[in-house]
Amino acid sequence: MTHYTLCILLVKSNMMLRILGQVEIGLFSQNLILFGLLLPIIVVFLFLWFRIELRRQRSELEKEFYNKNQELIFKKEKAEKLLANLLPKQTAEELQSKGKVSSRRFRMVTVLFSDIHGFTKIVEQMNPEDLIDELDKFFMHFDSVVEKYNIEKIKTVGDAYMCAGGIPNKNRTNPIEVILAALEIQQYMNKMKINSKDGKKAIWGLRIGIHTGPVIAGVVGTKKVSYDIWGDTVNTASRMESSGSVGEINISGMTYMLVKDFFICEYRGRMPVKYKGNIDMYFVKGFLPNMSADLKGLLPNDYFLTSFQMLRYDDLEETILTKMENELPKNLYYHNLKHTIDVITEVEIIGRKEGITEAEMLIIKTAALFHDTGFILSYNDHEEFGVKLAKHILPKYKYTEKQIDEVSNLIMHTKHPPQPESLLEMIMCDADLDYLGRTDFIPVSGNLYRELKEYGKIKSIDEWNRLQIRFIENHQYFTKTARSMRNVNKYKQLEKLRELI
Repeated sequence: MTHYTLCILLVKSNMMLRILGQVEIGLFSQNLILFGLLLPIIVVFLFLWFRIELRRQRSELEKEFYNKNQELIFKKEKAEKLLANLLPKQTAEELQSKGKVSSRRFRMVTVLFSDIHGFTKIVEQMNPEDLIDELDKFFMHFDSVVEKYNIEKIKTVGDAYMCAGGIPNKNRTNPIEVILAALEIQQYMNKMKINSKDGKKAIWGLRIGIHTGPVIAGVVGTKKVSYDIWGDTVNTASRMESSGSVGEINISGMTYMLVKDFFICEYRGRMPVKYKGNIDMYFVKGFLPNMSADLKGLLPNDYFLTSFQMLRYDDLEETILTKMENELPKNLYYHNLKHTIDVITEVEIIGRKEGITEAEMLIIKTAALFHDTGFILSYNDHEEFGVKLAKHILPKYKYTEKQIDEVSNLIMHTKHPPQPESLLEMIMCDADLDYLGRTDFIPVSGNLYRELKEYGKIKSIDEWNRLQIRFIENHQYFTKTARSMRNVNKYKQLEKLRELI
């Protein structure tokens, strides 16, 4: 190979290396560009995967937390339900919140004791499992009856059953409610008597004893808590039961005085009670003839239900008046507690003279009680708010839906200007504006002016007097009773106002 040829080969080799280098650089550049394009995609992919994984783990943790939380809620509800079965609602809530329950004294509680007659003989003749099933069936029915009549079950000991009315919520109706429950229980036992094995006679019978008086109520125990009552009233009720007869309801003289206007009670003598001396006893035979819907006196009629509801109204009135005293704004100088009491009094006076029935009296007194309760919530449109309160509270006092609608209608008819149509509406309107014809019109009117001015409804006393004159000139009492009672004074007040102008 010549020197020239070698030089050519070297030149060509350099050229080839240079070309190869350029190719490699180009490929590297292409790969670098490709990597630069793929890198964001890879980063996004990794981010999305990481985010999905976090969501999955979070979902699993939330699910686990939810399951554990639901388990805790279930256990808590189960414990609360169990506690509610053992204790009254208020007592259970106090025990849960404070860890202890304070004993309370009640002035009027009606205690019932019952005992199955001949239980020892029944035990000897019946299979133990059948006996327990039978007792359980009876006591479950008793539980449903006492719950129906707002009575608190205290305990069962063997074949003995004890309950009490008037706890934990005080009321005036508990003597009647306990008698109603006793009548229903005795009727049930009469239907469910079973025969002895020889089939010759029935051996299931129930003695019931009842007494009314003061008790102390509270919770005993720490691990196994129970609600119990103590006092001479409990002991006397127990003696009423032991001194009674099978199939009868034996009540004390104290209970008799509270229920005699509703039930037939047969006097049966006196019995000695420790620390109490001799106590009168009565057998309750059924409803009084004018209170009964059947000849046997075992079913109540509408007159009984209305009379009983009127007694329950007294508890309602005390509750609502207390609520108004505590919650009404203090700058209600006219629409205050006194005005509500005045209207309640007037609807009864006018209603009696107009000859309305007891059922109608219950409705109109309830409407009078609630007609200004709406001021607790709002000064404007207080009638509507009063209706809302009535619909919320009255079902707790056993008012029917029809009765609540009638009460609501009467409340709305106190809205000005009055436009009554029925007799009850007229009585309601007349009672609400009764002050126009009373001798204390001037001071009462002054209180109303003070209230309206404070709420920005009136500007001056002169404007108020002129407004009063126009109002009285156009006002009329709708019932004959109100016109005869108030018209003369109303016109006298009108003349006094004109003199002021």
